Parts: sequence; structure tokens; C-alpha cells
Amino acid sequence: MKVFQPILAGATIRDRIVACLGALIGIAVTGLVSRALLPGQAAAGLILTASMGASAVLLFVVPASPLAQPWSIIGGNVISAAVGVTAALLIKDPIVAGAVAVAASIAAMSLARCLHPPGGGAALVAVLGGPVIAGAGYSFVVSPVLIDAVLLTATGYLFHRFSGHAYPHRTAAVAQPAGLELTEADVDAALAEFGEPLDVSRDDLRLIAQTAASRAFARVSRP
Repeated sequence: MKVFQPILAGATIRDRIVACLGALIGIAVTGLVSRALLPGQAAAGLILTASMGASAVLLFVVPASPLAQPWSIIGGNVISAAVGVTAALLIKDPIVAGAVAVAASIAAMSLARCLHPPGGGAALVAVLGGPVIAGAGYSFVVSPVLIDAVLLTATGYLFHRFSGHAYPHRTAAVAQPAGLELTEADVDAALAEFGEPLDVSRDDLRLIAQTAASRAFARVSRP
């Protein structure tokens, strides 16, 4: 039964219900407003790009993730869509173009500090989305990708005013017992020893470690 256990640390049933509600509202608002803003594109299906579904998962399920912050969502989708359009124009074979688009979008997002997994989807849609998207060219990057990304992020920002989660995410401070202060160098050394990238910021990782150390110190210090 371990396969059915939660895979996100700190996740609760309430969090999952809130995430579902947020995704429902986020995608509905994004699609409805896009349709109202772009009536001429509704018939062509250029009002809601598929990568927004994946962006909504990050935005509403793990709003503290570095991959779900506003610049990650907007920059990641827009930059990746632009990379995808470029690959489609320069490379005739769609499979090769798709592979190059995804790889190049990862590089571009990394350089721009807006790594966002759905960006890979935006790049692939720009290549394999069919004749309508191919005909749109670079306008696809602005409409619908940029418009959708901004609307979804704005909806997430407003939704999280009431969800109990701070968004954009801010790392709080925590008091530490004397002699237990963790430095950035300690965190970097631990990450290097762990040897795997984690979907959590260094500041949050340090905060979690400090809080756990403080609780452990308080427990063993009790008479």
C-alpha cells in the first residue's frame, strides 16, 4: 500500500482539496478571459495552451516551489514557446525539431532563472501543435502563451490570498539555539553530498533543517 501514500512532504487532505479548487478556478478564469480578449482566435483554438494545465499543477499544488513562482511560470512558458517556434522554423523534421526545442528550452530557462517544467510542453506544442499554431508563428508566443501565463499567475496570486499559502513564496526566519546555526555553506555541502537536485529552495531547506534542529534541541534539553 506504500504506492498510495502521499509523495509530497507536508501535504494534507485540505491542501489537495484547495489545490483542486485552485486549478478549477485558475484554468476556468484563464480560458474564459482569454476567450473574451481574443474572440477571433477562439474558433482556431488559440485561447488556452496545453502547458497551462501543467503550470496549474505547480501553482496550486506546490506554490512554495521555486518552479512555481511568477517569473518561472511566465518566463518559462514564454521563453520556451519562443524557442519552440524558432526550432519549428529552422528544422524541417518535426521530431528532431521537438527534441531540439525541449532541450534548448531547458537551457534557455536555466540561463534566465525561470526553470518551469511545463515550459518543455510549451516548446513541444509550438513544434507539434498543428497547422494553426505553425501558421501563427511568433504571435503564438504572445497570444495565447503570454496572455495565458499572466492570467493564470494573476489568478493564482489572488487565490492564494485566501488559500492559507503565501504566494509568491517568501521564506520566514526561525530562531536558533546557540551553537546550532546552519550556514549556507552547510546547506551547499549537504546538497553536494546528497547528489540530487531538489524541488525546494536553499532558504527553505535551511529553514526546515533549522526548525528540526531546534525541536530536537528542545526535546533533549528537557529535564
